[in-house]
Amino acid sequence: MVDVTPAASDGRPEPVNLVIGEEELLAERAVQEVVVRARAADPETEVRRLRTSEVDAQELAEHLSPSLFAEGRVVVLSAAQEAGKDMVAAVLRYAAEPADGIVLVLQHQGGARGKSFADDLRKAGAAVTRCERLTRPAERADFVRAEVRRLGGKITGDAVDVLLEAVGSELRELASAAGQLVADTGGVVDEKAVRRYHRGRAEASGFTVADKVVAGDREGALEALRWALVLGVAPVLVADALADAVRTLAKVGAAGRGDPNRLAGTLGMPPWKIRKAQGQVRSWRPEGLTVAFAAAAEANADVKGAAADPEFALERAVRRIIDARDIR
Repeated sequence: MVDVTPAASDGRPEPVNLVIGEEELLAERAVQEVVVRARAADPETEVRRLRTSEVDAQELAEHLSPSLFAEGRVVVLSAAQEAGKDMVAAVLRYAAEPADGIVLVLQHQGGARGKSFADDLRKAGAAVTRCERLTRPAERADFVRAEVRRLGGKITGDAVDVLLEAVGSELRELASAAGQLVADTGGVVDEKAVRRYHRGRAEASGFTVADKVVAGDREGALEALRWALVLGVAPVLVADALADAVRTLAKVGAAGRGDPNRLAGTLGMPPWKIRKAQGQVRSWRPEGLTVAFAAAAEANADVKGAAADPEFALERAVRRIIDARDIR
């Protein structure tokens, strides 16, 4: 879920903002909200994006120093959990005496790593936005309803259930589907609309590709991947679907052969998905899942900028994950 510390009363973002949690889509939106508020106050605001491990404390200080012309600036520091002692000290010094017109946003994944840094930022008065991973079906249902409302539409309860069943747990995919449904229906989304939409896009879903991959259907997976890309599915959605499929197999495999209805609350996924994964994971060995995890993680990085050709990177990942299924 998203938990937000109120913004300044005039609508401007606070000088130091901590966006914490593993849910990437929500974290990206939280950062963008800070940028939007800053640019509402100063349309010429510049945005600089830095990764904690790629800059040192002195470089960060330069980015946070006012210019001669006092232009507005938002400095986004990602992977803040990677900060060393010098970087932590530099950020906390800035939090104690922020510069006018310069906003610092720190993205932190949460968890044990860098926890003391996050705690110190809170104590220093940073505005906090929590973007925890949505693990329970009810949370994802709330997300869908909120997403449709955000886009100016309405969705019925049965339509929410059908959409979650059809799309799965990945928030990017759910957000994309909700946006398309609101646009196609004029804003009123019911069960029939969801089923009609998903019939039309069945072969263009990242999750269709992922299902064929974990089933070991090499020819079918590569064909579904090509169709998805031709029909405009973003490579990042396919990569996320592959990662979700492998992660689901690992979680369900570790949980054993229990009753899907009883495991649903523990694993944070609907019973139908657990039942499906229980059938799929029988064909996998732990060593194969380890290789598949690495391939999915590499694909995720590739489609977000690490590779020159995201489509080729996805095809390579599909082949590697299917090969991993055959490890004995």
